[in-house]
Amino acid sequence: MPVLLAGCTSNSGDGGDGNASGDGGSGSTGTDAQGSGGSSSATINIGQSLNPVRFDPITQLSNPDALVANRVFSQLYTYGEGTDVVPNLATDMPTIERDNTRYIVDIVEDATFHNGDPVTAEDVAYSFLAPIEEETPLLGIFSVIDSAEAIDDTTVQFDLANPYAMFQHVLTHQVVPKAVREEDKEAFSTTQPIGSGPFKFVEWEESNYVTLERWDDYWGEETPNVAGVEFTPIGESTTRVTNLKTGEVDVIETIPPKLWDSVESAQDTSISAVESVGYFYVAFNCNEGPTADKRVREAIDYSFSMDDAVERYIAPAGLRQYGPLPGPMVEEWDMPLDQWKQYPNDKDVEQATSLFEEAGVPADWDAKIIVPPDDNRENIGLSIANGIKEAGYEAHVERLDWGAMLSQAYTGNASDYNIYVLGWVRYPDPDDFMFNLFHEESEGVNQGVYYKNDEVMEQIKGARESTDRAERQQLYQSAIGTLLEDKVHLPAFNYKNSYGVKSSVKDFQVHPVSPQNPRLVTSYNNVSVDK
Repeated sequence: MPVLLAGCTSNSGDGGDGNASGDGGSGSTGTDAQGSGGSSSATINIGQSLNPVRFDPITQLSNPDALVANRVFSQLYTYGEGTDVVPNLATDMPTIERDNTRYIVDIVEDATFHNGDPVTAEDVAYSFLAPIEEETPLLGIFSVIDSAEAIDDTTVQFDLANPYAMFQHVLTHQVVPKAVREEDKEAFSTTQPIGSGPFKFVEWEESNYVTLERWDDYWGEETPNVAGVEFTPIGESTTRVTNLKTGEVDVIETIPPKLWDSVESAQDTSISAVESVGYFYVAFNCNEGPTADKRVREAIDYSFSMDDAVERYIAPAGLRQYGPLPGPMVEEWDMPLDQWKQYPNDKDVEQATSLFEEAGVPADWDAKIIVPPDDNRENIGLSIANGIKEAGYEAHVERLDWGAMLSQAYTGNASDYNIYVLGWVRYPDPDDFMFNLFHEESEGVNQGVYYKNDEVMEQIKGARESTDRAERQQLYQSAIGTLLEDKVHLPAFNYKNSYGVKSSVKDFQVHPVSPQNPRLVTSYNNVSVDK
């Protein structure tokens, strides 16, 4: 499963984010495009919102890559209709030993790669160790693994440095053929990726298309109903929607807020959507500058209305979020959402001004707000800037490209930022959000806040290493309460994973874990298209 800083990918149509592994799916909302039938000789055409750039799961970083690669590669485990982990290459759930630090997994005996080679336990072990040994962007995810070894051809054993409650989600990583990848890593990543999934890679013309074809010798129980898939990157959202309406593509990824009604009301077109496993937020520099003072963060929260900003710029493609965990996770973990809703301040410019003055903020302060190249998050930043100006201070928003954004937002220097607007989309477990976004040992992945609180750090780390779900829930609940009280983040919104779908497409379903989409063949759905 790829690393996704909610930033490098698109989940909004105008620059959102997404994340996971495997060709699978989940229930959809909105007008559905379900049914049966279709032609097994037809190719389904899918409009992507961003360009894929590489397909090797060992080095894969972003969602556009994963949307393609997850049709090509299989994994030990994938997701069911929701966020439950289910076997894919594995025969069953892992055997867990040695105080939750040893996982033993048996794999199916008849799985083969597209070149005919068998999928072996050695390939599995290699797929999990290579990111560590090569220090790829996935290093942080797999660094908990002390060793991974093939016990025999179909059994792999993972030994962990410490108990890690989220490890079953880590086991959704894709499996690659060791011999093929080692022979030519560059070709494997760009022109000749070979997996064991239901579709074979055919051709990639950068910025134009990626084509896949059905693998008729697929080892799984069902082969796809479609003969192939063509992914076309269409970065401009209006063009993407137009191509859907005219039938140039059968499905498009992400429906931006401003075009939602247009797609929903179009003839022979519907929207399938489900709330994403994601979180978008406003973060403060707690290391330097005025925002290191909690009173200033409180004042900024009083200076504008997040409710109004989300309603104006994000809905109906997304929804207001009140804590650092996505809606599906809040419900699954029985988190106190009603309490979280009490933390945001109603807009009160007079109170904001009073708090700024109490904190001794210089009269000439000019708040620096940095945002990625995304209209929606830029508009959230502008809402904050306008509120600060109403309270009597200056503020400006800098829109940065992704490289500059991701290097500048984590320095802790007030000259680089006072506030940034980002997000996080990845594994459906609280640890992935809590540790990476707030813990001081998170290798700087998203800890640009530089928040210091020993008790909160101990709670997050304790929950990370505990395998007692009730204990984890209590630790997270306590930590989140403190984080919201201290205004480390202002939770903002979450997107829906949304797809525009022609009525000719049957049995299409959307999954909350973003790169699971578009799920084309699973145990419960097999997409077809009438052409």
